[in-house]
Amino acid sequence: MRRSSLAAVAAIGSVSLLLAGCSKADDGSGDGKAKPAGADAATKHVVNASTQKGGTVTYAMSDVPDSFDPGNTYYAYMYNFSRLYARPLMTFKPDAGEKGNTLVPDLASAPGVQTDGGKTWTYKLRAGLKYEDGSPITSKDVKYAVERSNFARDVLSLGPNYFQQFLKDGDKYKGPYKDKSAEGLKSIETPDATTIVFHLSVPFQEFDYLVATPQTAPVPAAKDTGVDYVKKIVSSGSYKFQSYTEGKQAVLVRNSNWDAKTDPLRKQYPDKIVVNLKVNQSTIDKDLQAGDTLIDMQGKGVEPQTQAQLVTKPELKASTDNAYGGRLVYAAINSKLKPFTNVDCRKAVEYAIDKVSVQTAEGGDIRGDIATTVLPPDITGYQKADTYATPGNKGDVAKAKDALKACGEKTISTTITARSDRQEEVDGATAIIESLKKVGINASLKQYPSGKYFTDYAGVPKFNQKNNVGIMMMQWGADWPSGYGFLQQILNTKAIGASGNTNLSEFSNKEVDAKLAQAIASPDVATRNKLYAEIDKKTMDEAVIVPLTYFKVLLYRSPYATNLVSTSAFSGQYDYLNIGTTKK
Repeated sequence: MRRSSLAAVAAIGSVSLLLAGCSKADDGSGDGKAKPAGADAATKHVVNASTQKGGTVTYAMSDVPDSFDPGNTYYAYMYNFSRLYARPLMTFKPDAGEKGNTLVPDLASAPGVQTDGGKTWTYKLRAGLKYEDGSPITSKDVKYAVERSNFARDVLSLGPNYFQQFLKDGDKYKGPYKDKSAEGLKSIETPDATTIVFHLSVPFQEFDYLVATPQTAPVPAAKDTGVDYVKKIVSSGSYKFQSYTEGKQAVLVRNSNWDAKTDPLRKQYPDKIVVNLKVNQSTIDKDLQAGDTLIDMQGKGVEPQTQAQLVTKPELKASTDNAYGGRLVYAAINSKLKPFTNVDCRKAVEYAIDKVSVQTAEGGDIRGDIATTVLPPDITGYQKADTYATPGNKGDVAKAKDALKACGEKTISTTITARSDRQEEVDGATAIIESLKKVGINASLKQYPSGKYFTDYAGVPKFNQKNNVGIMMMQWGADWPSGYGFLQQILNTKAIGASGNTNLSEFSNKEVDAKLAQAIASPDVATRNKLYAEIDKKTMDEAVIVPLTYFKVLLYRSPYATNLVSTSAFSGQYDYLNIGTTKK
């Protein structure tokens, strides 16, 4: 692990001093517009630090999120944003770069206490916690939140299912919508209103990271309406929903029953937070510079045309942040679709792709370095390797054709998917199609929206079989900053689902599964990291993932936004917890 969860005890006392301890950006003009703080300033410290309250912070995104429901989401930007209204047991410290990977208690009063060799984890909630309606938050609400988010996959399928996989008898429990017993899942105990105990089937040495997901944010059972809970979310954070119009807009306002005494992390600076949905990306880029939008919700960076303008003008580049975020851009090859069931056919794809053309299509090296491994360099367990090396990373037609011949095919016809609202992903897929054509692999492009990509299309194995989807564009960031947090949900057999699936390759390998289990049970960090590197190598040998680039994001920093800090915990995005505004 890059950050020890135990170090969080000492860190928590300093969190409230974070803003005061950072140098304030230039005041700028009297209209509240700050002067540029310099390129990459927010990757090093908080930019335009301020305790000013009031105003409206406006977010915009080019599509819709998978869900605002904290128990039914799996995008990094929603993990980030949901903390405003949903407090998990643990979370990440608002700080720059890798310092943002530091775990700190949130709903819990301290990190988990492990016993039984890491198979039992106990958390105590802070005193005085309340929902937006003033009712008390209890440990039973946290237990229920985990049950609904992990064990009702036919209702809520979008988030990961770690708890279902690792809680004792998790394979037997049917979830709260089918099991109406008062006891629920027996392996989660709530001996009193402020204590919650998790009993695991195997040791899990990184469990504090797992409870930092929004799936541990409390949900009152009496207020849960299943998939419709997104329409009336009960807030445990500093903001609550004033309104939500699906596909158009969400408006959050201050939660009057949030108490700063129970929360050393949140500051509740703006009066209102507005999220505008389905806004054209070029419009978002313009509005960011004008100050009409303060944050690009998805945090995927400006589009190529805007990028060209920003990086060539020093006065504009001084308001940008080019951050790494522990992410990999890759093409997942469907290992369950013929002829890609044959490893040599998959190797033909590996050798054929001109990665430089993909990198160029996605915006050049400012948007990512050429990738040759599953694990990015800023994730523990990474070891430099290049299993399918080609001259200048531009593909090797001869080796690709040899692999195609070895798998018994002269030509292959297939479909490649990409997210329609991510132009750089579409452009990358188009570059791949051109590379594959040179070796006899004919791929047609199908585009689908981000909000439905995993529920209806690429993340649905039956859909992929029916529509001959052999290759799927993907971008993946670590669920938490370790090899396990990165690898498990894209490689483990148990992560494959009927919908909401993120193991797009449907990769099922007993050796990889065993090494993942061995790693997470080991208390020794060096042993875990060695196993993560071995898993990476085995995955590349099986050719189910084509690494394209180690993702970087280019964000524009609004001159009207305060407390901006780019964090590795959320893929280089700005930490959304305490952003304020000088604009009235």
